[in-house]
Amino acid sequence: MAAVKVLGGKGQITLGKQYAGRQVMVEELEPGVGIVKLGQFIPDNERWIHTPEVQAQLDEAFTWAARNPPQETDLKELKERLFHEPTVPARSARSQ
Repeated sequence: MAAVKVLGGKGQITLGKQYAGRQVMVEELEPGVGIVKLGQFIPDNERWIHTPEVQAQLDEAFTWAARNPPQETDLKELKERLFHEPTVPARSARSQ
C-alpha cells in the first residue's frame, strides 16, 4: 500500500492510530528517498548485551543458577574462609 502524506511545519507526518506508540526507524537511502520500518530497537549503550559472546555467557550463567539454588550463608564460616582466621566469640560487658 502506498500513501501520499504531507509533512507538517516541524517535519512530522502522521502514519495513523494503528501505529501510535510504536517505534519506527527512518532509513535514508539517498537524499529524498527513505524507508520507515516498524520495530523494537536496541539503544546503543545496550547493544553489547546482544552479541553472541555475551549471550553465550548469559546462557552459561542461567544454567549455573538453575543448578545451584540459593542457600543461606553461615557468616561466621564465610569470615573464617575469607580472612583465614577463626572467629572469636564476643565477650559480654559483664565478663570484663
